[in-house]
Amino acid sequence: MSTESAGSDREPCSPSTFPRDIADRASATSSGDPESGSGRVFTGVPTPGREMPKTRKPLTFKRAALFVLKAIVIIHLAYIALTSTLIIAYKFTNPLVTVLMPYRAIGYGWKLQKPIPVKLKQVPSYVRNMLVSVEDGKFYTHHGIDMEAFKRAKEINERVGKPLYGGSTLTMQVARTLFLVPEKSYVRKYFEVIAALELELFLSKDRILELYFGYAEWGKGIFGMEAAARNYYKRGVAALSRDEAARLIALLSSPIKYTPSTLNKSGILRERYAYLTRRYVESQSASPDQTSDLAPPPGDVEPGADDEAAPAEALPVEALPVEALPAAGDAQSGAQDAASAPAAAGPAPVPPATTTIAPAPVQ
Repeated sequence: MSTESAGSDREPCSPSTFPRDIADRASATSSGDPESGSGRVFTGVPTPGREMPKTRKPLTFKRAALFVLKAIVIIHLAYIALTSTLIIAYKFTNPLVTVLMPYRAIGYGWKLQKPIPVKLKQVPSYVRNMLVSVEDGKFYTHHGIDMEAFKRAKEINERVGKPLYGGSTLTMQVARTLFLVPEKSYVRKYFEVIAALELELFLSKDRILELYFGYAEWGKGIFGMEAAARNYYKRGVAALSRDEAARLIALLSSPIKYTPSTLNKSGILRERYAYLTRRYVESQSASPDQTSDLAPPPGDVEPGADDEAAPAEALPVEALPVEALPAAGDAQSGAQDAASAPAAAGPAPVPPATTTIAPAPVQ
């Protein structure tokens, strides 16, 4: 058969059937029909049940704001869930580790001493009173935060010209020790407030104070007052003299830079120690009216604050010379020594170079 005759036997495709013929072939090709070819060929014709790629919507301000809002909510929920779970557990057991511990061990390379938690009844009542009076006088009346303390800290900071005081309550300091790191930041302070409110919600005041005595930072790699007492004085908290306890409590404002024997190098620590010795050491031989008007110094100092850069005259209080600061070698003297000292002898003198300090007014 010739080519011409073969071509003439094929029925020509009419115009009415042409589009349908193309569609049938396209469908057969896309479905892998063996008669239509071995591979899939994109024909540009959509097939039933097959979705076309979706076009990504452009990023708008509204979409970005919603994304950030969702991220903030998720972070808050995760933080609250985690801290609440741990706080409820701490109602019955002591923490195995705090966030501050690996932060110091890994970030600073310090060798950590194992904390020695103590029951609150093992801490002498006058030591508890020392801590509350110098750090947070309203501890037993507020609910985790003290707005007056924030206001007072702000006023002092404005006079000093730097963020020296933070206004954190004892509860907030416990929250920072357990769950955060001591870096100056408004974000840290915000999460500190959240955790403090949770602590007050789930724990009693005595348990919060117990966690403070057990896990507060008291030196390089030293956590808790019991560990600090054994490290510096080779005996437990219950066996400390009043002077030794006063030094350890005063040290809390700057436990990394100073020690109980070097606290006289810091103006803030001198101020705190002078207040504590007047009220809790010397007061045993003084009449009540001589100690009732003693005003506590400002409370919580912001982590890393360099108190020596703050001039004493910037503090909004009357200047008061430090008279009750014995030499480091006298740290062993306790309450009995203070009570038995002759009244005429008076407190130990301070070298002329010692700067004056000033306790803050009573709130």
